[in-house]
Amino acid sequence: MTGPVRAAYDRLLKAGELKPDAAQQQAVGALDRLAACLHDQPGLFSRLFGSGGRGPAGVYLWGGVGRGKSMLMDLAFAHIDVEPKRRVHFHEFMLETHERLRKARESEAGDPIEPVAEQIAVEAKLLCFDEMQVTNPADAMILSRLFGKLLEEGVRVVTTSNRPPRDLYKDGLNRELFLPFIELIEKRMLVAEVNGATDYRLERLTGVDVWHVPNGPEATTALSEAFFQLTDYPVEDRAKVPAEEIDVGGGRMLHVPKSLKGVAVFSFKRLCGEARGAADYLAIARRYHTIIIVGIPVMSRDMRNEAARFVTLIDALYEHNVKLLAAADSEPEGLYPAGDGSFEFQRTASRLEEMRSADYLARGHGKV
Repeated sequence: MTGPVRAAYDRLLKAGELKPDAAQQQAVGALDRLAACLHDQPGLFSRLFGSGGRGPAGVYLWGGVGRGKSMLMDLAFAHIDVEPKRRVHFHEFMLETHERLRKARESEAGDPIEPVAEQIAVEAKLLCFDEMQVTNPADAMILSRLFGKLLEEGVRVVTTSNRPPRDLYKDGLNRELFLPFIELIEKRMLVAEVNGATDYRLERLTGVDVWHVPNGPEATTALSEAFFQLTDYPVEDRAKVPAEEIDVGGGRMLHVPKSLKGVAVFSFKRLCGEARGAADYLAIARRYHTIIIVGIPVMSRDMRNEAARFVTLIDALYEHNVKLLAAADSEPEGLYPAGDGSFEFQRTASRLEEMRSADYLARGHGKV
């Protein structure tokens, strides 16, 4: 018997909207097992899918950038017949949860995790999280207890991540407190690797101009469209793109105005017009596989500090194979024509040209 996710996936294949992908098809099977456990006839579907008495608590989809994880999660969300359900970016969900915990601590004594989990469980029987990435010690501290309670309440979870469960919060502070959450995922959820040979997101960059001259409405519109194309963000939600705060070390946080599925949007002024150093740029390069920068000016002699920061930024992005899309008032070779360090800037201009090449765009994210 074909499950609802398989049926929807097969329709997309037949229509030519998807290409056959063995890794995706295995993940579809896991999602249908979850659908079976949420179905009105659990006994029948448990026998068909071998899910046992309790069935899976969820599906954890992991793999490299552009392999179709979010698309599969969206199919599951659209076609698994259960209400209420919710799809939300993981970072946004955790911000909400911390606020709920704060209010719970103010209003009642005792452990706030249980009432908050019960509240969430009333709101959604199925939770779909995009881009699970744990970098915040405060998140790591509560996840095992929170999700354990959610599963007790019958909530089922689908989540995507670029990392396998064992690599979540790797080298994080007090990571031993986070290990029970990893064990919960591995024991209770179906872990499906979605790591086919094709980077579908890279295919979307084919033929896309990644360097727009000059700055202005036309460039901004083109980069906005590229952002939504890279992130598969629903048209109806485009006014609600989440922001993010990332830890850049030394107790400092950097505000990221738009952050979704490993793609971040910044202004030149925020990145290079403020006092920043290599630690900031390394944190960005490690966190995001694609960066969009708007408002890059032609830098005059009195902008030598901005030019030096820009050089450090591009070095960090280049060394980590980060894809760069930008709007600027000049081609790279004309960005800093004269001033202290302008000769050295030629190396940065050369790197920017290389970062536009098909060979560079095909590289995987991570340090060379």
